[in-house]
Amino acid sequence: MRLLHTSDWHLGRSFHGVGMLDAQRAFVDQLVTAVSAQGIDVVLIAGDVYDRALPGVDVVGLLDDALVRLSGAGATVVLTSGNHDSAIRLGFASRLLERGGVHLRTRLADLDQPLILPLEPDGDTQGAVLAIYGIPWLEPRLVADQLGAEPASHFAVTRAATDRIRADLARRSAQGPVHSVVLAHTFASGGISSDSERDLSIGGVGAVPLDLFDDFSYTALGHLHGRQTLSPTVRYSGSPLAYSFSEANHVKGSWIIDVGPDGVTGISELSWEAPRKLAVLRGSIDELLESGDHTWAEDAYCQITLTDAQRPRQAMERLRARFPDTLVLGFDPQGGTARASANYSTRLAEARDDLAVCCGFLDHVRGRDADEAEQLALTAALDNVRLREASL
Repeated sequence: MRLLHTSDWHLGRSFHGVGMLDAQRAFVDQLVTAVSAQGIDVVLIAGDVYDRALPGVDVVGLLDDALVRLSGAGATVVLTSGNHDSAIRLGFASRLLERGGVHLRTRLADLDQPLILPLEPDGDTQGAVLAIYGIPWLEPRLVADQLGAEPASHFAVTRAATDRIRADLARRSAQGPVHSVVLAHTFASGGISSDSERDLSIGGVGAVPLDLFDDFSYTALGHLHGRQTLSPTVRYSGSPLAYSFSEANHVKGSWIIDVGPDGVTGISELSWEAPRKLAVLRGSIDELLESGDHTWAEDAYCQITLTDAQRPRQAMERLRARFPDTLVLGFDPQGGTARASANYSTRLAEARDDLAVCCGFLDHVRGRDADEAEQLALTAALDNVRLREASL
């Protein structure tokens, strides 16, 4: 049997103000093609299917289309809710969807109710089977009492959930060989985060230890957006698309897990084609606009940090002439004179007139003095204010 581990689709998300629904549709196309080409039997989606609890109509339509197409390609789908999802809304009609091969695990009561699939070549359910469990996103303050977990922490509720799964596995193992796959949406110790994930707990203390997933044949994690291996049997698939510039160097993809009567027989990578490159550029404006080293970034989404000692005029407009999809612009002056707030306060106290106050403010916020044209414009504006005040 062949499984495909995915997570963090974040359907409906934008990228620095740019809508990503078309890119997400393209991912679904790649996914459906891969299911057919790779002979995938089960698609696992480990949470954060949507980007928000109340997705738009077109976003819900995209998930509907994806599930119909995956089922049409012959795959069973097992899907859990993440911290971005509304478990109640995502889990709507779960019993009806099971008849079509889509198994939703969004309710606490279902976390130890596995999907059982035969692993014997002849489909004999009396032989070795695969039990797929889905742990929905567990908000400690909401589920600790129901799980009997103390204290109300990510570690305590995850331990309680995995203990329930182990107890169910022990009962089933008494009747024959059982191999297990567990889906969980959490921050496991050793994972590398990126800027586009929502912190799972105040203070960032929500990491759970890997040994909570001992004894499972494979643990399919969601939440972190970079594909990574925490142990041979505990992995993050990462998001299928980049959702922040911190993911510029990610190779997006999923894991293919092969399981037979004796357990997991192989794990391999499957990569997704990125719809757009991401470029993180840094330098002076002249170097960025003139250097041939940056030609590759001209059709990429760009995050640019300018290092000019003084902030260049019309920086965004000039940069977009070469890099039209510059989405983020920052400034980190190098070699200029540092201007602290205290220095500005001193200049403000020493200002001779209103014009000096305005020019001092411009100098403070952008790192360069007002030029002659700007001083003339400020002088005219101040004159207009005085005239208006005089007429009142």
